[in-house]
Amino acid sequence: MEIKTVTVIGAGVMGGGVAQVSAAAGYNVILNDIAETSLKNALGAIKSSLNKMVDKGKLSEEDMRMTIARINTTTSLEKACLDADLIIECVFENLDLKKKMFTDFDRYCKPEAILGTNTSAIPVTEIASATSRGEKVIGIHFMNPVPLMKGVEIIRGQLTSEETMKETLAYVAKIGKESAIAVDYAGFIVTRLLDVLINEAIKLVQEGNSPEEIDKAMKLCAGHPMGPCKLLDLVGAEIAMHGMETMQRDFGDRYKPHPLLKKRVLAGLLGMKTGRGFYDYV
Repeated sequence: MEIKTVTVIGAGVMGGGVAQVSAAAGYNVILNDIAETSLKNALGAIKSSLNKMVDKGKLSEEDMRMTIARINTTTSLEKACLDADLIIECVFENLDLKKKMFTDFDRYCKPEAILGTNTSAIPVTEIASATSRGEKVIGIHFMNPVPLMKGVEIIRGQLTSEETMKETLAYVAKIGKESAIAVDYAGFIVTRLLDVLINEAIKLVQEGNSPEEIDKAMKLCAGHPMGPCKLLDLVGAEIAMHGMETMQRDFGDRYKPHPLLKKRVLAGLLGMKTGRGFYDYV
């Protein structure tokens, strides 16, 4: 099967980024969300991102226009799924919600469609249990910001077929990314390692270390391009918390999210998306 149409479910930061890189690679893209406002905001963010690339000489104005023209939006899930060769679900990191989405994909998608999930921590097999076509389900974990990050984590569920794997890897290569293949356990590779690092950084903050010094130490002494406190602000505190909770459920209390992380989520200190985290963005 040749992938021609990519449907992205969820028009948040991740969904918008996936839509952008897919359209830029020549795919027809359908971007779906329950809210028209979210779709308009996503298109605005995509245009802004592409304009920056034009200003830097990385993209021609004609290529920018063609990329935008390949993206269509709809609030109808049924319409979004109808012609999709590849679905990439980018909804909130909640198992019940994702399972509901995949149950709906079973109803609306053609039998040969690949059903991808952008989950950062939930086992793919668990999500696939909501469908009758586990061989078509695969994890496609993009990194934030999608247009800039080179790697995509690919997770094969228990029933994922060789054909699904092959077509997914070809898609990732076509959009100019590189695949890192992970085993299907909670957190996979990236979230399993990064969320533990972030959780420890939060413990250091509680012990009196400043976020600035923690980030400075990891950049200068460990060669990290971004410190863990800044990284948490980029990822979103609630995403890291849910990742830790998923891993705690499967692996025990050594992955328990620190109480300070939960307090910051409850206080709305989510990071860049809310304008305040360990740093201010207003």
